Amino acid sequence: MTPAFHRFCIAGTQSGAGKTTVSLGLMAALRKRGFRVQPFKCGPDYIDTGHHRHAAGVRSRNLDSWMMPAKAVRDSFARGSTQADVAICEGVMGLFDGASPTELSGSSAEIAKLIDSPVVLVVNARAMSRSIAALVAGFTHFEPGVNICGVIANQVGSEHHASLLREALASSSLPPLLGWLPRDPQFSLPERHLGLIADTEANSLQERIEVLAKAMERYIDLDLLLSTTSGSRPSLLNPHPPRPTRDLRLGLARDPAFHFYYEDNLDALRSKGVELIEFSPLQDGSLPRDLNGLYFGGGFPEQFAQELSSNQPMLESIRNFAQQDRPIFAECGGFMYLCREIRMPDGTTWPLSGIIPGDCLMREKRQRLGYSQATTRTGSLFGPMGTRLRGHRFHWSEVILDSGIDPLFHLESARGIPEPEVGIQYDSISASYFHPHFASNPEALDAWVEALSRTEAPV
Repeated sequence: MTPAFHRFCIAGTQSGAGKTTVSLGLMAALRKRGFRVQPFKCGPDYIDTGHHRHAAGVRSRNLDSWMMPAKAVRDSFARGSTQADVAICEGVMGLFDGASPTELSGSSAEIAKLIDSPVVLVVNARAMSRSIAALVAGFTHFEPGVNICGVIANQVGSEHHASLLREALASSSLPPLLGWLPRDPQFSLPERHLGLIADTEANSLQERIEVLAKAMERYIDLDLLLSTTSGSRPSLLNPHPPRPTRDLRLGLARDPAFHFYYEDNLDALRSKGVELIEFSPLQDGSLPRDLNGLYFGGGFPEQFAQELSSNQPMLESIRNFAQQDRPIFAECGGFMYLCREIRMPDGTTWPLSGIIPGDCLMREKRQRLGYSQATTRTGSLFGPMGTRLRGHRFHWSEVILDSGIDPLFHLESARGIPEPEVGIQYDSISASYFHPHFASNPEALDAWVEALSRTEAPV
């Protein structure tokens, strides 16, 4: 008998409705019941995916219909679901909010349609009774093909309040109330910058997730949820592609300071025969041996600036590697780390690796958040001048490069509006604040792998 498989997206009526609380709680509760849970996240967010890993026990994957072609979204969902019993995809903003105010592009609703998953709608029901029916009716009938299978009410005042909400939905023949959560501050998560704090910064995150898991068992009808969302497992067209014969080793910075990566990008590298060798700029005394190149992802290096600056053996090891003219790619936090120094808003300055001729200044206001389309201004690791990639930027710092250095990327917003140019192509280093998704241009990934293959790993 084919094992049961369950899939659903958790979406909110708007940001702040409680979808992350519900997502983490359900992931943890179903995991405790013995289900293998695979988490996904609509959109480019890295922070929620870090929380997902703690709740589900496996790394989460981003599904983004603006950065990724439709086929890449479906393939990522199918690939991630191969070993799972339950696939849970947390939405972004409100269900229909995305890159456009007039289309589904980049929205949770578009992802739900692409991966053929029903939607569990989270509603902030504070001070609401029959109005929940009007609200849910609007969401249910707004977009053909978006299947809202049930509702979870958040910020509910009492059992009696929950019964009123349940009756209001049932009397209008709307998707059922699957459960509710009471108004309780212990169900909320602390915030940092725009959204939730990074999972590596939340000392009590596991305890909070445990609280949420118990709340799901108490207030949500998990059996009804599972029966409502049972369906067929997505199939992979080519589940066992041939492995390339390359023997390439790419050093991957991964620790509390650097942990923002799109898992599909890493999978794509592995599929090209690249072995990812993890190391910690915070804790290790030197780079791993026999590397063809380095990859520094995003994160929060400003939170660990003193420790990173104090690890002089690692900084010296990176400087030595850069002098060997081997490919180095750094995005966002990695870009900051490769600068000469990081200067905090209070004036405190921490020297860093210095292989990029520029300084990083932390600002008190967010500098950029949103989708970007990048076009290379010069030949780079990613191919010839004019190579185009889609991705995302989110940063509170600014890198001031020395005069006379050309940026790596020309940028446009998702709506085609020109943005300030960013980044640097310097010797064998490609770096910027831009987080590219290689599903948007697989040829750029091929060019990077080819650049790695032209280097002979040092002994």
